[in-house]
Amino acid sequence: MTQRVEFATVRDRLAVDDLVTDYAVAVDDGDWEAYRGLFAPDGRADYRSAGGIEGDAGQVAAWLAGSLRLFPVRQHLIVNRRVRFGIREQDTGDTAEVQADYVSPMSGAGPGAPPDLVCGGRYAFALLRTAEGWRLREVTVREKWRRPPGRGAAAVID
Repeated sequence: MTQRVEFATVRDRLAVDDLVTDYAVAVDDGDWEAYRGLFAPDGRADYRSAGGIEGDAGQVAAWLAGSLRLFPVRQHLIVNRRVRFGIREQDTGDTAEVQADYVSPMSGAGPGAPPDLVCGGRYAFALLRTAEGWRLREVTVREKWRRPPGRGAAAVID
């Protein structure tokens, strides 16, 4: 590999990492315009494993806005990111797949708010390089666990 190719790969990895981080921040901040802007024009998301919907970015953003209104305090973390750049048919490295684990604590606010909820699982992101930069083509949520409201954390054993 030449230094130029290595530099381009590092630049792409950083851009892909920024996109995944921007995704988490948009969801946590409830910035649905920014959320929609992260997707390619035909981008889709699938939240069915977490009790949600599957649809285009606009449909899913509207569903998230309504569903997450109950939990105005959110701080979901996306970790253990595994990035793979793809070579498909005519593709010259303009696609990528990211597998990443997440933990998503959410909290209501004020009297009558729902109890805290924490869940975790794995994201599968499919990305596409566009004229505007890297964009999400598909996001699939695979929820693996959920701590129901009212159930405390397990005791720590020394």
